[in-house]
Amino acid sequence: MKHAESLALRGVALAHPNPIVGAVIVKNGRVVGEGFHEYDKRDHGEIVALKKAGQKARGATIYVTLEPCCTTGRTGPCTKAIIAAGIKRVVASMPDPNPAVAGRGIAELRRAGIQVVVGVREEVARRYNEDFTKWVRTGIPFVTLKTAVTLDGQIASRAGSTTWITGPYSRQQVQRLRHQSDALLTGIGTVLADDPRLTDRTDEPRRRPLLRVVLDSELRLPLRSRLVRNAKNDVLVFTGRAVDSTRARALSKVGVEICQARGQWGRLDLKKVLRELGKRQILSVILEAGAELNGAALETGIVDKMILFYAPRIMGTGGVPMARIPSRWFTKSSSLHNLRLYPWGSDFAVEGYFHDVYRDHRARRKN
Repeated sequence: MKHAESLALRGVALAHPNPIVGAVIVKNGRVVGEGFHEYDKRDHGEIVALKKAGQKARGATIYVTLEPCCTTGRTGPCTKAIIAAGIKRVVASMPDPNPAVAGRGIAELRRAGIQVVVGVREEVARRYNEDFTKWVRTGIPFVTLKTAVTLDGQIASRAGSTTWITGPYSRQQVQRLRHQSDALLTGIGTVLADDPRLTDRTDEPRRRPLLRVVLDSELRLPLRSRLVRNAKNDVLVFTGRAVDSTRARALSKVGVEICQARGQWGRLDLKKVLRELGKRQILSVILEAGAELNGAALETGIVDKMILFYAPRIMGTGGVPMARIPSRWFTKSSSLHNLRLYPWGSDFAVEGYFHDVYRDHRARRKN
């Protein structure tokens, strides 16, 4: 199953809007077929492995990181292919979170006389597809808030300034996080302060370019910013201004898409933003922003996971906090759970979840 997981990870940035899936076929203690899913190549991981195994699949065991599908979409059901190939045993990490499958594939395989084992290394498989799980059940992308902070919780020396806090190993890992994401979300304040590119610089293949999303209520995005100058239909700006305004038309002419998401009191509606991204088959969003947008995202409750990269340094007074948020939020906010600690060179990262998209959905169904 660990080998199947490593195969599944080869589908990162290549499988969405489908889940990442790896499959390994074993017979007499030897691997006779393996595969992973790439959306553009259509075949699911199980089918790739079955084609490689050929006749050797008869009487074998297939290890797969997700329950085989039993529905017909762009391809036929994997369950029927597994049955036709003569597989005698299926070991799956987790049931498919897609309500259209959700255990039906397992039931079909068992009716065909195939032994099915479910739950092997399930926690790992769930982490790999936490974004797909949320999106396929709610239509809303999974949101990860990422930021670099000092030990006293500050992200810049002063408002509107650029402050390098963490080291090269942490910055390299941030690029990996961008590669795993479908979209990067930031605010106009960050763009005006840093003039960032906001690109995936891993040089690893991806099916779709990283969608760079800016929240800009007054359409202040400079036409000469690096973000605009290298826009290739991969920059989306949400605003409260009219999408046919002179400023909006100027940005549209240079490849920036404008979308309205007006909320209350001059602020943008973050939930409306996420619903629109979900309609565009954006499964995962990494939020890289300043204190204002971080605070709004936390207060609105749209953040599913946080990753804080800590540098072993103290900023002192006068710095910018990680999030500007009313103190009353503290008493009603949920604590992060499933905490993990990772060393990155001289820095360390803390990862935790506000929402468990898998358990939360099962609890709602029971109620």
